[in-house]
Amino acid sequence: MAAIVRAWKLVLSMIVLGALAAEALPVFAHGERAQEPYLRTRTAHWYDVTWSADKLSVNQEIVVTGKFRLYSDWPDAVQLPETVFVSNATPGPVFARVDSYLNGVPARQSFRDLEVGRDYEYKMVLRARIPGRYHVHPMIAIKGSGPLVGPGRWINVGGTADDFNYSLTAISGEKIDDLETWGVSAALTWHSIWLVIAAAWILWWVRRPLLIPRYLALKKEREDLLTTDTDIKLGIVVLVVAVGLAFYGYNWAQSKYPRTVPLQAGTMYTPPLPVQSPVVKIRFQEAKYDVPGRSMRMVMDVTNISDKPLRLGEFATASIRFVNHQLPAAKANVAANYPAELVARNGLGISDDSEIKPGETKQIAIDATDAAWEIERLTSFLTDVDSKVGGLLFFFDPEGRRHIAEVGGPILPVFKKS
Repeated sequence: MAAIVRAWKLVLSMIVLGALAAEALPVFAHGERAQEPYLRTRTAHWYDVTWSADKLSVNQEIVVTGKFRLYSDWPDAVQLPETVFVSNATPGPVFARVDSYLNGVPARQSFRDLEVGRDYEYKMVLRARIPGRYHVHPMIAIKGSGPLVGPGRWINVGGTADDFNYSLTAISGEKIDDLETWGVSAALTWHSIWLVIAAAWILWWVRRPLLIPRYLALKKEREDLLTTDTDIKLGIVVLVVAVGLAFYGYNWAQSKYPRTVPLQAGTMYTPPLPVQSPVVKIRFQEAKYDVPGRSMRMVMDVTNISDKPLRLGEFATASIRFVNHQLPAAKANVAANYPAELVARNGLGISDDSEIKPGETKQIAIDATDAAWEIERLTSFLTDVDSKVGGLLFFFDPEGRRHIAEVGGPILPVFKKS
């Protein structure tokens, strides 16, 4: 009896802990800030990211689209993107992913052999599931290295969680009213049956003294006292029942669900987006991070190899955008509803903002100053395993066409402005 009471106390404790966990307030955090700077500045550079809405209700859908460039100077500490899964990053299953695509190919499985230095386009359709305010990011997961998270935007979800419904029609033609609850009753029934059998078997043994008497019997080499004939007979009965239930359950599942699809373990392949004809050549000179001033300063030689004059409009790294406010085309390239915390208020300082004429080589120093370097935890260059910085430069021609180039190299922290 004492053993039964102890077992019930354990069950009640687990129920109480589960209830407390259910009532806990959601935690809002920016998980991408925990990633090292070399991961965020030299792996996947996200751009043209859009969210179709910032407010929706349970059961409504949001579409997240955009592109990412896999940086050419890929860090040695990160596995190459040989196996990649396209996903979304949210604080838990607050959205149901309805569809996802990479370069127009359905992203139900992982993709293989993505190429560094190339661009890819993604699209995700997410259905709101739980009310709240959530940071929604695009994300790719690299096998062997983990997730690389893109820029996030706050999305407000209204309504009631109990109203969530995910209905669909299976390939067999069967209509499923709610995928979230479909088959759950059968799973709970079978789990309950096995739990009852397991609990009865455990209680059968814990109803009598277990440790000290059995230890003494073993010390006296009286193993015959450990089990009785009734124990053996009951064990045979339990074995027969378990085998019979397993056989019956298999046949029941086969008859109820005759068409099944195994877990998909294969990978897909999609070629990257077509390569843009290069319009500039970038020769990196140096980069420094001014710790007190929260400023990253970079010097580079830019050669215009196109037939049109160009101006530098933006420097982007780790999802932070430093925009040249003096260039209308660059300002127009930032959507009005883009997350304001990811667009530097001070913009991009450029030593020489005049046009770079065709065939001309000009040395340009840029000054990317903003508190976002500290807020996004991108300043640990001294403690990084790879003290380098990387990013994308966006150039614009007189017609407003955008041209993308990579830039990056070693970076040193400094504690006074040079």
